[in-house]
Amino acid sequence: MATEPKNRWKFVSIALLALLLIQLGAFSYIVLESQQTVAELQREQDSLLSAITSLQSQLNWLQGVPGQPPASLTPAQIYDSASGSVVLITAKWQTRTGLEPFASGSGFIYDQEGHIITNHHVVEDADALDVTFVDGTTVGAEVVGIDPYSDLAVIRVTGLTESLMPLTVGNSSVLRVGESVVAIGNPYGLSNSMSLGIVSQVDRDLDAPGNYKIIDVVQVDAAINPGNSGGPLMNMRGEVIGVNTAIIEGSVGVGFAIPADTVRREAPQLIQAGRYEHPWVGISSVDIDPTIVAEVGLNITKGTLVVNVVPGSPAEAAGIRAGTQGDVIIGVDDLAVRKLIDILVYIERTKRPGDTVTLTIIRDGAQMPIVLTLGVRPQ
Repeated sequence: MATEPKNRWKFVSIALLALLLIQLGAFSYIVLESQQTVAELQREQDSLLSAITSLQSQLNWLQGVPGQPPASLTPAQIYDSASGSVVLITAKWQTRTGLEPFASGSGFIYDQEGHIITNHHVVEDADALDVTFVDGTTVGAEVVGIDPYSDLAVIRVTGLTESLMPLTVGNSSVLRVGESVVAIGNPYGLSNSMSLGIVSQVDRDLDAPGNYKIIDVVQVDAAINPGNSGGPLMNMRGEVIGVNTAIIEGSVGVGFAIPADTVRREAPQLIQAGRYEHPWVGISSVDIDPTIVAEVGLNITKGTLVVNVVPGSPAEAAGIRAGTQGDVIIGVDDLAVRKLIDILVYIERTKRPGDTVTLTIIRDGAQMPIVLTLGVRPQ
């Protein structure tokens, strides 16, 4: 009989130990689950904080809060925010049977007053223009201002001011080679298409009417095709940094855009006056190379030799000499001149008609300054 209580206590002890182990296991499980839950909640909190920070940055950018760095958007975000501001432009001419479309291109909303930026060559020779928005709405438009020298034009639609969403025109001078960009437009009439690429190079130049040059052109490898002309080239902050304008025929991935700085400089004057007045010198020249050095007998390797002075031009008024023994321009103000393009870029970026510049020239072997007052480039 003595062993029975002992066995009973032994059984009770084992039961209590088992119960304790079960409770300990349950407690450990609960603690582990709680830790995992806390970790998941922490991850969710971090993700939400990151999303809030990103949204705040984008809101700051949209509201223009000073001192706040703009957010980098995804291509999808850029398309979602910009597609409603990119339009299809259809150019029509008058025929015996009425107005008939003959060309199409792209454009983007510039302001709430209905002004749209596009290329000059998109609207050139048009008797009428139609503008089609992404929702299918089509309205007529009128040409407000043109500049064939920069291949830019401003057109205007009316009656839609409340629904217009202007795009922000950014600063193209800070673009870096390798920076990602997107092009939105209507290639071959395929409305609101987007292509993605990088800035291949900056400070290119393109030919313009009258043997002039379009300066500061942005080269990109984003797909640009007929119909993209006039559409926006955008950085990853959703700012317009160029107007898609041209490709090298037969090339793949060699496209060009008129820089946003040119748009910012010209658009207000195009809207107000219908044209942009480019500063003008009035010379033709050839850049110095070894052949010219040998033929003319110069002792310099940089500069541009004036071969023609336009009658009635600022250059003629300043007394610039032309010909095989003409003046060689080696400087403008404080800038050294290696080629004619250096002069064109300097005065386009920094000068206006009526401003004066000091040209440093070599005449008859001697260096001398010539003060010249810039005129207005003839239309």
